[in-house]
Amino acid sequence: MNKTRTLAISDIHGCAEQLKRLLAKCRFDARCDRLVLLGDYVDRGPGSRQAVALVRRLVRESGAIALQGNHDRRFVRVMQGRAHPAEILKFFEKGGAEAIGSYLGAGHASRIVPERVSEYRARIMAGCEDHIRFLEHLPYYYEDDHFIYVHAGLNPEIQDWRQQSVMDYLFIREAFYKHPVTAGKTVVFGHTKAIELHDKPDVWFGGDKIGIDGGCSYGYQLNALEIVDGAVTRVYVEPGTRTSRAAAGRRSR
Repeated sequence: MNKTRTLAISDIHGCAEQLKRLLAKCRFDARCDRLVLLGDYVDRGPGSRQAVALVRRLVRESGAIALQGNHDRRFVRVMQGRAHPAEILKFFEKGGAEAIGSYLGAGHASRIVPERVSEYRARIMAGCEDHIRFLEHLPYYYEDDHFIYVHAGLNPEIQDWRQQSVMDYLFIREAFYKHPVTAGKTVVFGHTKAIELHDKPDVWFGGDKIGIDGGCSYGYQLNALEIVDGAVTRVYVEPGTRTSRAAAGRRSR
């Protein structure tokens, strides 16, 4: 059966239950829907392990397209022992303790400390190395006839956007969303919360770009962009976690 509808969702950040409810709200049907997930499945929210397991299952069983996000990359590097000390500290500052707690069933994230990262790494790699390998090999973008899907954005200074750096795919912000897209297609992206783009968590329509990160793990919402025949037809919304927005706001990306 041909895929007649595309659903794009980004920045799940351990909000596995919200993702399940959002897919149910969209009435996701793998037989006729193409699901594109724009990265950042781990950190901050309570269910990183559950989110990665769900995304992995959606890719394997439902043909979903899952892209890599900057938080996924950092988690992989820490778990594989490739992260430098400053990167490890940033991992913990940006919600990494919640991710580790989810994988170890360790309860409160406050008990997870950087000084014991080698211990955590050994335990997670022993039990969930398949999750790490899955995240490590995710692609950086997906393209159809009308849209380019990417975690953070495209560098407008790169003539052939496919040749841009990994860091651009995963981390670019103002240099992308404050300047015209040169790729000839509309770019659907996450990474930068919509509330930072237009003071509300709803999907941001910026002409040649669409920002869909609803800030779910900050207590806002998880957005799903529905596309049919090359046009946006609807946006579905699932409320975010009950995490204090004030507390979450102290962890800017």
